[in-house]
Amino acid sequence: MGRISLLGSTGSIGTQALDVVDCTQGKVAALTAHRSIKRMEEQIRRYRPEYAALSDEAAARDLKVRVADTGCRIGSGPRGVCEAAQLADVDTVLNAVVGIAGLLPTMAAIEAGNRRLALANKETLVAGGSLVMDAARKAGVEILPVDSEHSAIFQCLQGKAPNGALKRILLTASGGPFFGKTREELKEITPAQALRHPNWEMGAKITIDSATLMNKGLELIEAVWLFGLTPEQVHIVVHRESVVHSMVEYDDHSVIAQMGVPDMRIPIQYALTYPNRIKSPVEELNFDNYPALTFSKPDEDTFRCLPICREAIRRGGLFPATANGANEQAVALFLEGKIGFLDIADLVERAMQGQPKVERPTLEQVLEADSAARAQVRSSI
Repeated sequence: MGRISLLGSTGSIGTQALDVVDCTQGKVAALTAHRSIKRMEEQIRRYRPEYAALSDEAAARDLKVRVADTGCRIGSGPRGVCEAAQLADVDTVLNAVVGIAGLLPTMAAIEAGNRRLALANKETLVAGGSLVMDAARKAGVEILPVDSEHSAIFQCLQGKAPNGALKRILLTASGGPFFGKTREELKEITPAQALRHPNWEMGAKITIDSATLMNKGLELIEAVWLFGLTPEQVHIVVHRESVVHSMVEYDDHSVIAQMGVPDMRIPIQYALTYPNRIKSPVEELNFDNYPALTFSKPDEDTFRCLPICREAIRRGGLFPATANGANEQAVALFLEGKIGFLDIADLVERAMQGQPKVERPTLEQVLEADSAARAQVRSSI
């Protein structure tokens, strides 16, 4: 596995990545988080990285005092996180930062070159798709997906024919906790109800996105950039059991699926050890526990975030960044109890109206679009 710089080490993906490190003899060179002082101190003392950073500067000052005896150098703020992404002699940067905050560290890792980028931060490609992919190609940086669905697609494509006869990909969705409910039933949904995902243990933001199907919309956009597809080549299938993580269909109508128990340590380990496959801490998939596997179409009339995201990537330019920024702000307001569950999609759609067409946005334009979308959502309540 080599030396790893783990961005977002105290979150759900980060802690599961460290589980994988424990089983694979990897070396943690750097750790970053937002403001989780206690957990970061525990990780520093256990994994002995040479560098760690907290994006919250006050928390970073506190951490520096707490771990002064370890010899670990402490950075702070967004610049400190980017420094971790560019640390010398690192083989893989795993970006598990939540939200648009992960874009700058992604660009920093690509700028450093000569390393692999394991990407769990989907907002990086949603907001800055062309920017990120162009930079990675020029720098010769390999991007490996960590999302379970995109990892599944990547794995299915390993046997792709040399003539590239790929017809489409099929991204599976659990349907979230409100599968089958009507818009009327969703009007009074509380944050506590939305945070009860049926299959996966995830952070709050991604769990709400799964409940609205925004997460699947963001994954659709991410897939377009990762695999060089059109939006029409990305098909969404609701699969309640979360055993088939995604599929690819070729021109001869053969469909290849990647399957496993719903455990994020599988795609994390694959990204960190690719192209090798080694023993995993995850339990085996026992088909005796799954007498039936079901598949159905998503209800896009009720869960409108999905078609909104499809429209955003069709329009391109800054539309995906606007949709993502508006959603992040709307989810925060929902978790604070300031808006309703159905308001999330309404606010995202409203933020996209009037967005100017920009063919190949710069990093500054992406960040400005994100900021403007957030401001519009805040001003609307």
